Amino acid sequence: MTDSASPTSLLGRPCRRQALRTLPAQEAHVSAVRHFAADLLETWSVPASERDSAVLIVDELAANAAQYGRERMTPLLVLDHGTLHIVISDSGTAVEHLRPDIAPDEHGRGTGIVQYLAQSTEIHQTGSGREVRACLRCSP
Repeated sequence: MTDSASPTSLLGRPCRRQALRTLPAQEAHVSAVRHFAADLLETWSVPASERDSAVLIVDELAANAAQYGRERMTPLLVLDHGTLHIVISDSGTAVEHLRPDIAPDEHGRGTGIVQYLAQSTEIHQTGSGREVRACLRCSP
C-alpha cells in the first residue's frame, strides 16, 4: 500500500491524500480491496455514511476487475478537497456485456449501484487494460 499526502496526485492536480495497492485480479482478493478502502477511509476520517457508499463502490468495481481483469487490479483512492476519486485499473479488455443465457437478476446490478452512489463515473480503455473511475463528495 502506498499512502501519501503529496502535493500532486496521479490524477495530475494537488491533493490531500492518496493510496494505491495492486493485487491479483481474482475474486479471492476482492475482500482485501474492500478492507483496504474501509480502513483507509476511516484513517482519513471520512464520515461513516460516506465511507459506506465509497466502500460499496470499491467493492463493485473490484468485483468487476476480478472477473474481467486477467492478471492484476489496482485500486487508487484520492481524497482531494472534499471529493473522493476511486480508480480501479485492471489488465483486462473491454467490459463484456451480459450473456443472454444468464438471468438478468443474477448479474449486471453493480454498475447501476455505482452510478447511483457516485456523482460521476467513467470507463477508459488504456494501453495496458481498463480503468474505471467513480467520484463522490466526501467530508474529510
